[in-house]
Amino acid sequence: MKEFRRWINAAREKNDPSLLTNAIPYCQFLGLSLELMNGELIGKLKHADTNIGNPVIPALHGGVTGALIESTAVLTLLWTEETAILPKTINITLDYLRTARAVETLASATITKHGRRVVNVSATAWQGAERDKPIISGSAHFLVAE
Repeated sequence: MKEFRRWINAAREKNDPSLLTNAIPYCQFLGLSLELMNGELIGKLKHADTNIGNPVIPALHGGVTGALIESTAVLTLLWTEETAILPKTINITLDYLRTARAVETLASATITKHGRRVVNVSATAWQGAERDKPIISGSAHFLVAE
């Protein structure tokens, strides 16, 4: 836990959110990274053949796009909130809106309600310059204090 806090603090001090994803093996396995774009935290899922669920189209696996949404939401909480404790997912609802092509995919998350113990976050993912045509959206509740 102390090591995790060190990574979060280092990322904040250097204003480099990619240090968070570099410290998490799951993010590295998926090819997930974070960037600040115009002051907004953006999750990026790079193209990888291992993330393809339907090779005929080819399309990204739904679980991978869901992982992008959930990870972006959690990492947004870690980046923006004054906590070094990993938020715990209470529930998550995902809406698959269109086929996700096997290309780089971007996501952003917004904190919609912050209580003392529970935070509600909404997130969307899109591909290319088509931010107005999301491929998946989601809403999640996270436990941030015990």
